[in-house]
Amino acid sequence: MTVADVLLLALGAVAVGAGFLVVTSAHLVRSGLYLVVSLGAIAGLYLVLGAELVAWVQILVYVGAVVVLLLFAVMLTRAPIGPSPDLDRPAVPAVLVGGGAGLGLAALFADAFRWVRYPAPEPGTAERVGEQIFGAWVLPFEVLSILLLSALVGAIVLSRPDIGARTPAVAEEHEAVAEQNKAVAEEHGQEV
Repeated sequence: MTVADVLLLALGAVAVGAGFLVVTSAHLVRSGLYLVVSLGAIAGLYLVLGAELVAWVQILVYVGAVVVLLLFAVMLTRAPIGPSPDLDRPAVPAVLVGGGAGLGLAALFADAFRWVRYPAPEPGTAERVGEQIFGAWVLPFEVLSILLLSALVGAIVLSRPDIGARTPAVAEEHEAVAEQNKAVAEEHGQEV
C-alpha cells in the first residue's frame, strides 16, 4: 500500500464521515461547517489524484463561496437555526430504502465494470484547461455566461416589488391628496 492509497482512504473516510454528519446534524450551522470539512476532504482527494486545478476550484467555488453564502443566508434570515421539531422525527424507513438502493447500485456498478480496463488519461494542467475553454469551447462558454447573466437579471426582476404599480387604495389616497392640494392652492389664490 502506497502513501497515495493511505491518503485516499483517509480523505475518503473524512469526506464520508463529514457528509454523514451534514445530513444527521440537528443544528443547521454545524451542518454547514461539516459540509466545509467534507468538501475540503474531496478537494484533498483531487490533489492526491493529481488534479490540482479541480482541487483549487473546489476550494474556491464550493468551500469559499457556496458554503459561506449558505451560512450567511441562514444567519441573516429569521429561520430557526437550532434543532427543529419537524426534522427530529425518526426516518428509519427512508434510511433503509436509501441504503438498500445505494448498496444495490454499488453492486450493479461493481459487477458491470469488473473486467473493464481504461487507459489513464494524460495529466491535466491549468494551461490545457485554459486552451480548451478559450479555444475549442469558447462559444459554448460564452453562451453559458449569457444564459447565467439573463437568469440573474430575471431573478432580480421577479424578486423586486412593482415600484410603479398602484393598488386601488393607493390610487384613491393619491387622488384625495391631490384634491386637498388643489383646495389649499385655491384658498391662497394660486392656479393649479
